[in-house]
Amino acid sequence: MEKENPGAMRNKEQTRQKFLAAVEEILTTKGFAALKVNDIARAAGLDKKLIYKYFGGKDQLIDEYIRLKDFWSNVKGDEVPDLSGGGAKFVEAMVQSQFDYVYKDEAFQKILLWTLTEERDSLRKLIDAQEANGEMLMQYITDPHFGERSAQFRAIMAVIISGTYYLDLFSKVNGSKFCGIDVNDKAGREEVKKGLSFLIRSVYKYL
Repeated sequence: MEKENPGAMRNKEQTRQKFLAAVEEILTTKGFAALKVNDIARAAGLDKKLIYKYFGGKDQLIDEYIRLKDFWSNVKGDEVPDLSGGGAKFVEAMVQSQFDYVYKDEAFQKILLWTLTEERDSLRKLIDAQEANGEMLMQYITDPHFGERSAQFRAIMAVIISGTYYLDLFSKVNGSKFCGIDVNDKAGREEVKKGLSFLIRSVYKYL
């Protein structure tokens, strides 16, 4: 089998990145409805046939873009996370990191809103992937730690994580203050993160 030469591979990757960047540009400036093949190709400055060549089609392109934007797909690190004590430190760090990630990433905010307004296979895949990542942590780390109260822990985490999503989205759309805390202010966000730490540590201490 003939190997692809390095130059061709670089060109292929550059083309793929241009299409992914075009999806983000359209999503953040014009919204979901504008994600059409011709518009994506025009924004990328490339022939639309290349979407089919390198992704298989528009839906597959959008699927890949959404997957790459997911917080858990972007968690990287060379060190093995500290999962002692039922993963308390890891859970606390991840919830705080996700709170910041969503706040800073306008495109991912759009995707979250998209999951609430439209049924789409790519969005379902994102949600399923998020659930699968969470299930691995809970099934092997937190469930054994909390035992018969593991369902309570899962419910509490659902409230905490969805609350961080809401605060981030709220602060970007209709206002910055919630319960008197300015979520767009650095000091306000630090207070929210302290609150998240308190809640998670309390759950591990008392549940």
